[in-house]
Amino acid sequence: MRNCLSLALLVATLAILGPCSLHAQTLAARTEPPLHKPDQETIAALRKRIPELLKESSVPGLALALIRDGKTYWVQGFGVRNAETGQAVTEDTVFEAASLSKPVFAYGVLKLVDQGKLDLDAPLTRYLPKPYIDGNARLEKITARIVLSHRTGFPNWRGDGNPLTIHFTPGERFSYSGEGFVYLAKVVEQVTGKPLNDYMTEAVFQSLGMKTSSYLWRPDYDARTATGHDASGQPGEKRKPNQANAAASLHTTAGDYALFVGALLNGTGLKPQTLREMERPQIPVDPTCTNCTERAPKEVSKSVFWGLGIGIQETKQGESLWHWGDNGSFKCYVVAFPKQKIAVAMFANGANGLSIASEVVQIAIGGEQPAFHWLKYDRYDSPAMRFAKAAREKGAEAAIAEFWPTLQRGQISEDAINGTGYQALAAKKTEDAIRMFQLNVELHPDSSNTYDSLGEAYLANGEKELAIKNYEKSLELNANNSNAVEMLKKLKAE
Repeated sequence: MRNCLSLALLVATLAILGPCSLHAQTLAARTEPPLHKPDQETIAALRKRIPELLKESSVPGLALALIRDGKTYWVQGFGVRNAETGQAVTEDTVFEAASLSKPVFAYGVLKLVDQGKLDLDAPLTRYLPKPYIDGNARLEKITARIVLSHRTGFPNWRGDGNPLTIHFTPGERFSYSGEGFVYLAKVVEQVTGKPLNDYMTEAVFQSLGMKTSSYLWRPDYDARTATGHDASGQPGEKRKPNQANAAASLHTTAGDYALFVGALLNGTGLKPQTLREMERPQIPVDPTCTNCTERAPKEVSKSVFWGLGIGIQETKQGESLWHWGDNGSFKCYVVAFPKQKIAVAMFANGANGLSIASEVVQIAIGGEQPAFHWLKYDRYDSPAMRFAKAAREKGAEAAIAEFWPTLQRGQISEDAINGTGYQALAAKKTEDAIRMFQLNVELHPDSSNTYDSLGEAYLANGEKELAIKNYEKSLELNANNSNAVEMLKKLKAE
């Protein structure tokens, strides 16, 4: 089982995917260059290195924006927006912003706070004609502040057909949740009397000059959109959202997004005290997870926090604002230092896009970036990424043989192996997927998730009895595995 959503749900609902743990090995400690303002030498270094990184990571294309002195300094596209057509990425190429949708939405919410139309600390139930969830007293504790700082107790995504539940008392701890933003978006529509994208267009995009940004698909995007690609660099079907999702459906260009980041750096459009609330740490994260509904943290991070709609890093160079985006085949990243008024925003159209983000940021502005260590995305040159590439190109057995000593030493994590298995399953290489999940069971025999994934692969291969056996083992190890419960009920009823 994937830690976020099943394979079928991943394919069907890329529109609302949040962060998913297909990448679990913590980044190796690396010397981080000093923080610096981007200049012409920076641009020259990026122009040289980014094409190399795209090739090494199997990412077809990327768009980058640099901000210096609070203003857009440079925007450029690299690579291709579609590997089949070979059309180049340009400054006008439209990308999925994925979860970079959230900070922009938060900015729009805070404009309503400034106008006195929304109380940051009032229960959101006050604004809707009927409860968003029936019969749950905890709902009364959820406010706009609680949503924007990811403390609702909601899961990241509930999955199709599943009821929305609150896993812990809202406000008590951090657990990243797109569902919370969807809830708050309903409130925004009720307060403004407008569909979400109409409000965001009038209140944010037009006021900041973001002429290409929208939470809904626009006809003019057809001629300049980037297509998402899988881990091997193969293009997939482009999602065109006809419903606005505050958490994940924003489409934009690197240049447009730089205008928004510039507004945060320059204090444009919000009252100073409101902007400070947005950029003030509201809650520290759990160092071990992003989606933490099932357990309270044993300790909290001393360097990574959440503000209102945006992440915050506390570093030797001062506070920085950051966020990442992961819609599966689209990846993106932004980080900004308010004191120095510098920033970088990156948009990639490949599943491995975040594997190169840390190096791009290092070249672009340098400085300490503890968020990368918290996210735990594998770098393009990590053992896990090289193992996955070998599996795609040579097959599961050959990759396992080549990397066996590394696997035995635990240098490729359970989640990384799981992700490699799901890559094979998505590519219809079912036997390779089964072998990968079998490997994970061998290496991690006490993990419920490894058996769940193996059960899914056996089911995809038409081996019902083996699927049942592995789902049962998964449930034995974790009685709270709702996916195993549901699958066993379905399989035994057939």
